[in-house]
Amino acid sequence: MEKNLSIALIGLGFGADFIPIYLNHPLVRKLTIFDTNIQVLEEVGNRFELADKARSFEEILDDETIDAVHLVTPIPLHAKQTIDVFQSGKHCACTVPMATSIKDLLEILKAQKKSNKVYMGMETAVYTRHFIYAQEMLKNDKIGRIQLLRGAHYQDMEKWPSYWMGLPPMHYATHAISPVLALANTHAKSVHCFGSGVMRKELINQYNNPYPVETAIFELEYDTPLAAEVTRSLFHTARDYTESFNIYGEKGTFEWQQLENDNPVVFEMNPDDKSSHIPSLGRGNKITFEHINVPDRQDLLPKEIARFTKEEIFNKDKEHLSFIQGGGHHGSHPHLVNEFVISIYENRQPWPNGSITANWTAAGICAHESAMDGGRKILIPNFQKDFE
Repeated sequence: MEKNLSIALIGLGFGADFIPIYLNHPLVRKLTIFDTNIQVLEEVGNRFELADKARSFEEILDDETIDAVHLVTPIPLHAKQTIDVFQSGKHCACTVPMATSIKDLLEILKAQKKSNKVYMGMETAVYTRHFIYAQEMLKNDKIGRIQLLRGAHYQDMEKWPSYWMGLPPMHYATHAISPVLALANTHAKSVHCFGSGVMRKELINQYNNPYPVETAIFELEYDTPLAAEVTRSLFHTARDYTESFNIYGEKGTFEWQQLENDNPVVFEMNPDDKSSHIPSLGRGNKITFEHINVPDRQDLLPKEIARFTKEEIFNKDKEHLSFIQGGGHHGSHPHLVNEFVISIYENRQPWPNGSITANWTAAGICAHESAMDGGRKILIPNFQKDFE
């Protein structure tokens, strides 16, 4: 492998966590950074001794030496900036959500298809060590037939930047939706969703959204009946931060821990031996459980960036939770960077690609539409049909 890729990273709040990963990746020869806050741009550039600092988004688009752009920018900018990146002839990775309307999802996918460039949704939830563990449980038949999936994302967004204020919960629900759809390897066909709780008036105004919490039941495309339950809260809910998923199967179950510093639980079904001459004295099968230490998966990464699955606090003043819970969202950040970079090098679409990311995003958009219409059933488009 040769260091031949030039990457631009835009957005240096949470985005700064990715800088040392790109700088150490064996395929990346150059990293350019940009933030609209010039003071932040200078401070971050100096901290990492980076000379390549752009002065505008347009400067990056016009720079023909830059191969790819990683967007870590505010939600309202994602759709337009992604399309602009494709129109400039560059590959694009974008933090979630991909967009907040079905129309914008379609426009992004059309632009990506026309450009013939890579799109990657930088969804942390499907590269956590927890997800990798549950995925291997499925592969090794420890789960058996999936019977139900659950996802949840609780986070209080008070005092965050203004564009977060009053955001419909399901417009930023991919951290809870993506792992359940990815584990079932499918998409959501339809949704019934209900808003819950009461939100103060000034939070309603920006998005005309009255709900601090939304909870949905998704019908999944599957060979047997299968549903997923997803809850997302943003305001007025006394629950500590967590992004979680549970997968319930006939043979086994994986449940995310209640608190971030606890360990997840694995349950195992132990059916009565019907061939035994000794009758069962109890009701139901025996179910055992174990609190597990989910292993880190540095073995899946190039040695140069493997250490970044572990806790790395690059700015001691950072308050973003991804900086203090180990390696960025449970070790996911180096896996995301590696998949994006390797997909460009190998000239293939990454996982998740544009259509998969659009499916995960559309599920939340349609869920909020359902909540605003009293829980009416909403059909969810499947973008993989048209774009793969």
